[in-house]
Amino acid sequence: MLKRKVVVDSSSNLTALPGVDFACVPLKIITDEQEYVDGPGTDAFEMARTLRSYKGKSSTSCPNVGDFLAAYAGADEVFVVTITGTLSGCNNAARMAAEEYQDANPGARVFVLDSLSTGPEMCLLAARLAALCQTDAAFDDICAAVTAYAEHTHLLFSLESLNNLARNGRVKLTAAVVARALGIRVLGEASDQGELAIICKTRGEHGVLERLVLEMKGHGFAGGPVQIAHCDNEKAARRLKLMIDAIWPDAEVEIVPCGALCSFYAELGGLLVGYQDAQAPAL
Repeated sequence: MLKRKVVVDSSSNLTALPGVDFACVPLKIITDEQEYVDGPGTDAFEMARTLRSYKGKSSTSCPNVGDFLAAYAGADEVFVVTITGTLSGCNNAARMAAEEYQDANPGARVFVLDSLSTGPEMCLLAARLAALCQTDAAFDDICAAVTAYAEHTHLLFSLESLNNLARNGRVKLTAAVVARALGIRVLGEASDQGELAIICKTRGEHGVLERLVLEMKGHGFAGGPVQIAHCDNEKAARRLKLMIDAIWPDAEVEIVPCGALCSFYAELGGLLVGYQDAQAPAL
């Protein structure tokens, strides 16, 4: 019997995936004073609190080819989901490892999917892969099915600070300065090209939560799985869940904490919301 495995990088916030062989490859957050490995051993919220007052340089480091090769080990069929290639070199490293693994293990097959996103949307894709891997579907059919599903998954984010995104060239520094000075919350999305796109700026948490719900509705959400990841802001995540449940009683809303990588970019108070639209293919 073929051994199948699902592999993600740690920007997914996933540490386990029931029902399937699973591995999570960690990224790192590096400062002049400390290196944080994005895994269960790191207190992501404490890291975010420390970085809030940190004035030095900070950056992220993606896994190397060897890290992915180790994650693939022992599997006949490997299905990989990575953070968007516009934010990290993870996808490139995973693809290079896939070539090496297949060369070293004749007959083995590796599929690497660029999520064009991060966090909760990656979780939806990994969950769909886990379910598909437990069926009798052929390798190519699983690849086609999750690729089709990815066309109908989405990510929204609400941020109280853009400092780390600006420092690492993900958004313009002027936008971060203005947002901080005015106390503005930013609502954005992962674009179809895998870039972080700002939708609007608003004042007040309630306003941004209402706009999140409106954006979900506008993108075609009609119920089903939703994951809300938060950076030390469970209260807002629960408020958003109640708002979603009130409109879509059949929504399946899960609240999870951000890991270190998502906490680094979302910063304290940030929310990431992954969901599927009504056109998502059924399993």
